[in-house]
Formats: sequence, C-alpha cells, structure tokens
Amino acid sequence: QVQLVESGGGLVQAGDSLRLSCEFSGRAFSRVTMGWFRQAPGKEREFVAAVDWDGGTTYYADSVEDRFAISRDNAKNTMYLQMNSLKPEDTAVYYCAATRRSGRIVKEARVYDYRGQGTQVTVSS
Repeated sequence: QVQLVESGGGLVQAGDSLRLSCEFSGRAFSRVTMGWFRQAPGKEREFVAAVDWDGGTTYYADSVEDRFAISRDNAKNTMYLQMNSLKPEDTAVYYCAATRRSGRIVKEARVYDYRGQGTQVTVSS
C-alpha cells in the first residue's frame, strides 16, 4: 500500500520561501519518479516539478524553473520542493505524486499512479 503525505505549506508573503515535503510509505520509493503538481481555485491542475529515482534528472515548469528546486532523500523516503521568491500566482494546493514512468512524460499528470492529499500554499502580495 502506497501512501503519500505532504507537509510544509502555509501562508507567506511575496518574496518569501517555503519548503514542502512529501513522505512516501512503501518499499518502492527508490524506484519511482516523484513529482509535484498544483491546482489553484478555478484552474486546472498543472505540473510543477519532477525528479527521477536517483535524483539525477529533474524537470520543471517554465514558471518555476529559476525559483524552485526539487530533491529527494531515498534513505528517508522523502521528496522536497524548495520554493524561493514566491509570488501570489504560486498560490495553490500542492500535491506530490509517484509514477513508475521516466523521461519527459512525467510532466503529465495522467502517468502518475499515486497522489497525496495536498498542502495549501498561499502567497500574499
């Protein structure tokens, strides 16, 4: 049984930083690609970032590439999203997800097998 639990969200001001965490329960963490998605009110879910099984390859949405950093610690079964220079448009519920796929296709939500419940990030102007 795989379970993903996000934490680290909150209310911050524009320009601040936050670090989100995603804890993965299950024995296959080191073999899956992990990703972050977000969904703002009234908008569709969008890809934010992904990291392959050993952290060697990362993918980012254009809107966050120079501000966010994704990483993982396989020894702790945990993935992170360091978010810097936050903007009001980053406000959303952030979800972590896991997939057995690799390559650029991991930017697509449809290929993910598991998803967490989400953590709210609110950035005030």
